[in-house]
Amino acid sequence: MSKIGRKPIDISGVTVEVNGNDISFKGKKMAGQYTLPDLLKAEIVDGHLVITSTRKTAETNRIWGLNRALLANKIIGANTGFEKQIRIVGLGYKAVVQGSKLQFSLGFSHKIDFDLPAEVTVETDKVGQLLTCRSSNKEALGLVCSEIRALRPPEPYKGTGIQYVGEVIRRKAGKAKSA
Repeated sequence: MSKIGRKPIDISGVTVEVNGNDISFKGKKMAGQYTLPDLLKAEIVDGHLVITSTRKTAETNRIWGLNRALLANKIIGANTGFEKQIRIVGLGYKAVVQGSKLQFSLGFSHKIDFDLPAEVTVETDKVGQLLTCRSSNKEALGLVCSEIRALRPPEPYKGTGIQYVGEVIRRKAGKAKSA
């Protein structure tokens, strides 16, 4: 039995309708539909969405846990949404929001323009070094944040670059001075 798949999904604040293997949901932030594979079935029990398996094999357990996690992320995103924070560390490094674009100054000879997808919004602090990314789609949010981080990954000697808030950067010692 799948450890993740058997956990019930809390659907408070979201209206959920189960029609066979099609699950429709509507929350404050978004609405959508998710289709379960034929090996799984869903039902609403006591304010929770419970996904059960029709067969008990190792392959079914993997599909069960994966689909439960994906569906739970969609339902949480429909109700409250997701948020990630990114910190830009370095002298003169910053980001500026210009409509649906971000413009980065990251120590290169040029500025970098980054197009944001429609489902992701970004806010910066007044210095431009703390980005707050929000979306109701967890997958799109993670992809955008990883692409932003890849523009200038944190380097281990000075620690400058783009990093997630709470991320631990392993620092290395520089050259030792000779006596």
